[in-house]
Amino acid sequence: MFGRVTLTSVLLVGALAATVNAQFGNMFEQFMGGQQQRQHHQAPQNVASDSAWYQQTYGNAHCSNYLCPGTLSCVSVPHHCPCQFPAVEDKFELGDGSAICVSKGGFKANEAARKVELARKGLL
Repeated sequence: MFGRVTLTSVLLVGALAATVNAQFGNMFEQFMGGQQQRQHHQAPQNVASDSAWYQQTYGNAHCSNYLCPGTLSCVSVPHHCPCQFPAVEDKFELGDGSAICVSKGGFKANEAARKVELARKGLL
């Protein structure tokens, strides 16, 4: 009885396989990686237009010393805070325990430092 394969049994197995694939195939595809494909097609979302994300991140940051407001870096004293964009900014520690970050923006070497000093003296 099991030795003979008939055309009817082959068609019946094929129809069952197609039904199972149609019913569950999409579910298995999503489970096994369909979500990754969907994530690649979604456009990035803009950040909120308020400061809620920053306030939440600032509030959740743990720092036993000083938490820099611009970078959320934890440093020992405020003038040790790094610049937000060190690749394009130079940091200058001022004599009063504070620091500023100045754009490198096409200046010659040490030109930004010279201008900061001139500005501190009121000459610029």
